[in-house]
Amino acid sequence: MTDASGPADDNASYLETGRLLFAKECQFVAGAATLEMLPESGLTEVAFSGRSNVGKSSLINALTNRNTLARTSNTPGRTQQINFFDLGGKLYLVDLPGHGYAKVSKEKIDTWTDLVNNYLRGRAVLRRVLLLVDARHGLKATDREVMDMLDVAAVSYQIILTKVDKSNKSDVKSLTQKIEAELAKRPAAHPEILLTSSMKGIGIEELRAELAALAEEAG
Repeated sequence: MTDASGPADDNASYLETGRLLFAKECQFVAGAATLEMLPESGLTEVAFSGRSNVGKSSLINALTNRNTLARTSNTPGRTQQINFFDLGGKLYLVDLPGHGYAKVSKEKIDTWTDLVNNYLRGRAVLRRVLLLVDARHGLKATDREVMDMLDVAAVSYQIILTKVDKSNKSDVKSLTQKIEAELAKRPAAHPEILLTSSMKGIGIEELRAELAALAEEAG
């Protein structure tokens, strides 16, 4: 008897694994404002990084089907510590303070930057950094600084384009190709760029599946 399963079945199974993982309870575990406050964890961690107001909290809420798990705000700089969320005892989702512009003092921004950079460089259980980039604006200098640091530290990162519903498809395609060409020259970059919209639900299933695969690999 031959196996009739094919690519469509494999993809459906892949997406279903992601759906099942993100159907599990997701709870806030800890907020760390200093390195000493980072929680101990044997779980795989995936960190959400990006410029202030790029949509990190909105994406976490969309992935977990919760409106208020991660706080969202139109005020850049709302996330003021590293926030850890336990997803079903399988994966830690880590919401990082935004880099770049924020409506707070330069001293506080410098403190956040040091904290985040030390976390990204030194967290052994960190499996991947999701670097969120607004599809309307593309990569900025602050994004490339983070990418440079992750390349040097050999920490895997993946570009997630956010708010793709607010740009036309041809612009998004052109931006994606441009970023792909840049990523090809970067040693720690994951080659696949995911397109998402928290508001429209675009790419959410695929990203859930991608993160579930990382959790399973570590398990």
